[in-house]
Amino acid sequence: MTSRQHGQAFSRRRLLQFLAASPLLSREALGQARSDPAEWAPRDLDRLIADPSQALDVFDFEPVMKKNVPPAHFGYMATGVDDEMTLRANRDGFRKFELRPRRLTDVSKIDMSADILGTACDSPIVIAPTGSNRAFHADAELAVARAARTGNHLQILSTVATTSIEDATAARGAPLWFQLYTTQRLAIAEALVKRAEAAGAPVIVVTLDVRSPAKWETLARLRRTDTRDCGSCHGVNDYLSRKPNFSGIDLGGVSGTIVTNLTWDSIRRLRETVKVRLALKGILTAEDARLAKEAGIDAIVVSNHGGRVEDGVSAAIDVLPEIIAVAGDMPVLVDSGFRRGSDIVKALAIGAHRPAVSVGSRRIRPARRRTRARHPACRDAAFDAAARRGVAEGHFAGNGEAGLIRRSHCVVWPRRTSEESVNRWRWNGLQTLPARRTGPVAINRFRL
Repeated sequence: MTSRQHGQAFSRRRLLQFLAASPLLSREALGQARSDPAEWAPRDLDRLIADPSQALDVFDFEPVMKKNVPPAHFGYMATGVDDEMTLRANRDGFRKFELRPRRLTDVSKIDMSADILGTACDSPIVIAPTGSNRAFHADAELAVARAARTGNHLQILSTVATTSIEDATAARGAPLWFQLYTTQRLAIAEALVKRAEAAGAPVIVVTLDVRSPAKWETLARLRRTDTRDCGSCHGVNDYLSRKPNFSGIDLGGVSGTIVTNLTWDSIRRLRETVKVRLALKGILTAEDARLAKEAGIDAIVVSNHGGRVEDGVSAAIDVLPEIIAVAGDMPVLVDSGFRRGSDIVKALAIGAHRPAVSVGSRRIRPARRRTRARHPACRDAAFDAAARRGVAEGHFAGNGEAGLIRRSHCVVWPRRTSEESVNRWRWNGLQTLPARRTGPVAINRFRL
C-alpha cells in the first residue's frame, strides 16, 4: 500500500469514527432508543372500547369509528389537505406552551355556568358546526341537539347539515347559532340568513376560508378501498340541493360551498342585512381581526378549519396572541387542534377574558359519533373527566370556582373582564394579570 493509499484509508477511518461519535447518528436521534418513561400501556387496536363510558380520552374513539363506518366516510372525517402539515401543526402548536401551576387554591367547588353572547348556559360549552352528520349516525344532528339539550350546551348548526335548522332547534329546545357558507351568490346567503333568523338563531357565523377545491389525499386513498356504490347517495352537482337548509332557495348556477368572490364589501353588505349578531370564522391574522372590528363584526373565530382547506398556514393557537392583542372588546373564539383539557387552559390563558375554544373542528365527528354512542349524554364523559382533573390539579381555578372544557368538540367562554370576574375566574394554570379593566390580559412569564 502506498503512502497515499494509507493516508486515504486513515482519513476514512477517522471520518467513520467521527460519524459514529456524532449525536446526529445516535440511537436517540434515529428514534431507536426506548422512551423514558417507557410506554407500558400503548393503545391496543385489537381491543377497542365497546362503550363510550370506557373511553379514557377522545383518542379511544377514532379506531372504533374506523371500524364502524365505511372507508370513504372515515376518510372524509380524518383527512387534512395536501401534505396535512397544518393538520399536524395544530397539535404541535400546543407543545410550545408550558403551564405555570399555582398551588394552595381551593377547587372544591366548580361553577361551569356561563353567559355566551346573552345566552345563559350551564357550562361554557358550544358544540361546533359540522356538516353531513348522517354519514356517521342515522340520527344525525338531531342526536347532537339532544345531547346539547341534556347538558344545556349552545350548538352551532352547519349550513350543510343533514337536518334543517327548524328540526334541530326543536330537538335542542333552544335557539341555535347558524354557521353560514355564503356560496358564490350572496342572494343565497341572504335567503339562508332569513331562514335562520326566522328559526330564532341569535348569531350567524360566516365561514371565510373555503376558497378552492380541497385536495384531500387521505380521503382519496381510502375512497379507493370503498366497494359500495356511492352513486345512490351522491348524485352529480346536487350537494347543496340535498341539504335541508337550502330547501325552497333558488340555487341556479351554484352547486357547492366554495366561495371565490367573498370580500370585505360582501361582509359589510351582510352586516347591513343581518338583523342578529354576526361572527366571522377563519380569521388567522391581526390585520383581518382589525378589519373585522372596523366592519362592526360582533365576534371572530380564529380557525384554520382544522387543517382541511389550506395547507401550510399557521396553527390556530400560534396566531391567537396577535389577534387577541388587536381585538379589543370583540369576543374571540378559537378552534383547530384541541384534544385535551390542558389545551383549553392554554388558549384561555392566552386570551383570558374573551376567547371561546372550539376544540378541534376536524375532530367533532370522531369525538361525538365514532362509537355510534348508545346514549348521547355518555359522549361527554372522557372530556368531563379530563376537565375536572385539570381543575383539581390547580391548572384552572380561582376563589373556589372555575370553568374548563368538558367535551371534545365545544366552545369554552370565560366571563368578561372586570374586577369581580378576574377574581372569580383566576387562571392559575398560567398566571395572568389584567392589563386594564376591559382590555387584554397580559400573560406573566408565559413560555414559548
